[in-house]
Amino acid sequence: MTASVSTTLSTKGQMVVPKAIRDAHGWAPGTRLVAEATPEGMLVRRDASRPLVPPTRIEDVAGCLHRPGRAALSIEEMDAAVARAAASRLARD
Repeated sequence: MTASVSTTLSTKGQMVVPKAIRDAHGWAPGTRLVAEATPEGMLVRRDASRPLVPPTRIEDVAGCLHRPGRAALSIEEMDAAVARAAASRLARD
């Protein structure tokens, strides 16, 4: 990430956060930010009081763990599946 990037304050008092900074922090449209006055100027950070993903109830996701008619995979089977997927992806690149 670039150490400093210039931007301009609009006539409405709005500031565009440069793309390099948004990308480096994973800030997508709709991300809530907090602006805090500091002796040096202003600190802008993601609003940590807001979750990155909406809250989920266990009832909404617990069913995805059960696979009717199929036994759970062993660690070795999972490792083999990950290795196959990685090899397939490398072959495409």
